[in-house]
Amino acid sequence: MKNVTVIGAGTMGNGIAHTFAQFGYSVNLVDVSEDALKKAVATITKNLDRMVEKGKLTAEDKTKTLSNIKTVTDLKSGVANAELVVEAATENIDLKLKIFRDMDAATSPNCILATNTSSISITKIAAVTSKPDKVIGMHFMNPVPVMKLVEIIRGYNTSDEVTKTIMEASKSLDKVPVEVNDYPGFVANRILMPMINEAIITLNEGVAGVEEIDTVMKLGMAHPMGPLQLADFIGLDVCLAIMNVLYSGLGNDKYAPCPLLVNMVTAGKLGVKSGEGFYSWTHGTKDLVVSKNFKK
Repeated sequence: MKNVTVIGAGTMGNGIAHTFAQFGYSVNLVDVSEDALKKAVATITKNLDRMVEKGKLTAEDKTKTLSNIKTVTDLKSGVANAELVVEAATENIDLKLKIFRDMDAATSPNCILATNTSSISITKIAAVTSKPDKVIGMHFMNPVPVMKLVEIIRGYNTSDEVTKTIMEASKSLDKVPVEVNDYPGFVANRILMPMINEAIITLNEGVAGVEEIDTVMKLGMAHPMGPLQLADFIGLDVCLAIMNVLYSGLGNDKYAPCPLLVNMVTAGKLGVKSGEGFYSWTHGTKDLVVSKNFKK
């Protein structure tokens, strides 16, 4: 398997494309927006430059990686020769179902269709295709070029052969694949998102401030960053979408999203992507600055 298509040129999509290309795959990066594709290539180039500076790659490796990536705005032509397609669009079920219907119609019968979804049912996505045995979850962690884990999620009909192929493909990217079953949130977000949601509840109830909550988790639990800072990086809209999947899929009140999270998303305070969440991200330094809405 050498020909891979990645659907979606956002943070996860460009990271997935970068990683496959770095390990010798020919990659079509597909997005309806030409601007998004240009930004993706610029981000990949910047990340490769950083790896060269750190001695992790050579200048020749960088050139070869970039030459392995082709940008495409038309999905049909972008997936025509693919042996594997990895969908990395927004965490929206209706959008994903449409993309999978389109991919199913445009790909060869043997092409594996993977989704980078972080919470949505693989079985539900596979059900809109003519080859549910070839649909699988391939959930990368952010930032993709750095993080080792890939959650491999089998849908109800995913074949053993496809699972084995994707496990091996993940290993070829110098990743550690972990097979999990198809339940809301899988493993990573079934555990992570309720923790983030509980941190927001703790803030909302006035138990402690933003910095205090994050400091307790960093110093007390040895987390590399606090849950509120992590939520800003993930995107509060993404956190809310995953909590809603958990809440509706598992039917337990403990997964109900905190009203503060709902209000912040409604107000457009989405974290890094919008410039403000629990922290401010527009001040131009690496220092953490708590959002004015949460300063004491």
